[in-house]
Amino acid sequence: MNAPAASGPGASERGARPRWLAAAPFLGRAPDLTRRQWRVLGLVSIASLFDQYDVALFALALKQIQQGLGLAEAQLGAIGSLVRMGAIGAFPLLLAADRIGRRRLLLITIVAYTLFTGATAFASSPTLFVACQLLARLFITAEALLAFVVIAEELDAADRGWGVGAVNALAIVGQGLALALFAFVDVLPLGWRSLYGLGLLPLAVVAYLRRNLPETQRFEELLAARAAAPRAGPLAPLLALARENRGRAAAIGALFFFEAFSSHAVGFFSVKYIQEAHGWLPWQISVLALGGGLVLLFANAATGRLSDVLGRRRVAVVALAVYPALALWFFSATGAAVGVSWIAMSFFGIACDVMLYTFAAELFPTSQRSTAAGVWIVIRTLGGALGLWCEGRLYAASGSHAVAISILALAGFICPLVVAGCLPETSRRPLEEIAPER
Repeated sequence: MNAPAASGPGASERGARPRWLAAAPFLGRAPDLTRRQWRVLGLVSIASLFDQYDVALFALALKQIQQGLGLAEAQLGAIGSLVRMGAIGAFPLLLAADRIGRRRLLLITIVAYTLFTGATAFASSPTLFVACQLLARLFITAEALLAFVVIAEELDAADRGWGVGAVNALAIVGQGLALALFAFVDVLPLGWRSLYGLGLLPLAVVAYLRRNLPETQRFEELLAARAAAPRAGPLAPLLALARENRGRAAAIGALFFFEAFSSHAVGFFSVKYIQEAHGWLPWQISVLALGGGLVLLFANAATGRLSDVLGRRRVAVVALAVYPALALWFFSATGAAVGVSWIAMSFFGIACDVMLYTFAAELFPTSQRSTAAGVWIVIRTLGGALGLWCEGRLYAASGSHAVAISILALAGFICPLVVAGCLPETSRRPLEEIAPER
C-alpha cells in the first residue's frame, strides 16, 4: 500500500495546488498531492526554513564572530565541533517522538530553537555563545529530522523522494535569507548580533502551526495498534531497532559517519577560506551565494524526483562520489574557478543530503523511524565533530586549512561504496514493504 488514505473534508481531492507553490518554481513539476499532504508539506517547510537561517549564520559570520568574541584561529575548529555536538542531544527527543507523536515534538523544537537563536545575540563571552548555539543546534536537529519523518509517512510511495527534496529546497530559502542579510553585517548596528536577534521571528508562526499541523496518519494507526498490546518501556523503539534491523543500522551508521567526517569541515570553513585566501568581501560572497543559490534550489526537488524515477541507490552513489572530488577542486582552485567549484560542490552537497535523509526515513518501520533518525544524527554528529577536531590538528601540522580539509575529504569516497554494497533499493516501494512492523 501507499500512504494511508487521507481523511477530513476534501482531503482526498487531488490536482489542486496551494497558492504558495507559484512562488516556488524550483520545485519543478509537482505531483498530485491531496489537500492534507500539501498542508503538511507547507507547514513543516516553514519550520525548516527558519532553522536553516540559524545554521547558515554561524558559518557565514564566522570571521565576524571570531573578531567580536576574541577567538584564536586554533580555537575555531574546536568551537565548531562543540556546537555541532549539540545535535546529539536531539536523540532523546526523537526517541520520544516514536512514543508520543511527531506533531507535539515538532512544536516543542520550533519554540526552543527560536529562543536559543535569539539568546545568541546577547552572548557576552565565547562560553555563552557556544552554550546558546549548542542548545539551538539540539532543537534544530530534532526539528529537521522530524520534518523528513513526517514527509516520508504522509506522502505516497512514488513521491517521497520529491517530498524530501521539496522540504530541503524550501528550507534553503532560510539560508538565502541569512545570505541576503549577511551582506549588511558590517553596517548593522550590532553586526552579527543583529542577525541572530532576527532569529526570534519564528515565534510568530507557532500559534498557526499549533492549530493546523496534524499528526501523521501512520503514527495514529501505530497508537491504535499499541492500545491492544502490552505497555512497552520508553526505550522499546531503540531496543527493537538493535534487535530487528542490525544490518541496515550498521550500513546507515557507516554512511552517515564517513559523510560527516569528510564534509563538515568543508562547509564550516568554506566562507572564511574564500575571504582570507582569495580576499573576497562579505557582499561578494552574498552575491555569489544568492546567484548560485537559485541553481541550488533546483537541486533538491530535482534530486528527489530523479531518485523516484532512476532509483535511490544509483543517484546516491553518483552524488556521494562527485562531492568529495569537487571539494578537492574548490580548495585548490584559483580565479573564476573558485566560484564555479563552490556552486558545483554545494549542488552535490545538497544532493547528498537529500539522499541520506530519504534513505534514513525509509529503511525502518514506523515504530522505529524517528528513533533511527536520532541514532543516525548522533553518529553523524560524532563523525563531523571528529572531522573538525582532526582539521585542527592537521592545520597545526600543515599551516593550511586547504591542505587539512583536502585530506579529510578523501574519506568521503568510502560513502558510495557503502550505498552500492549494503543498502537496498527503496524507490517507489511502500514503507510497509520496505520495513514491515514485526
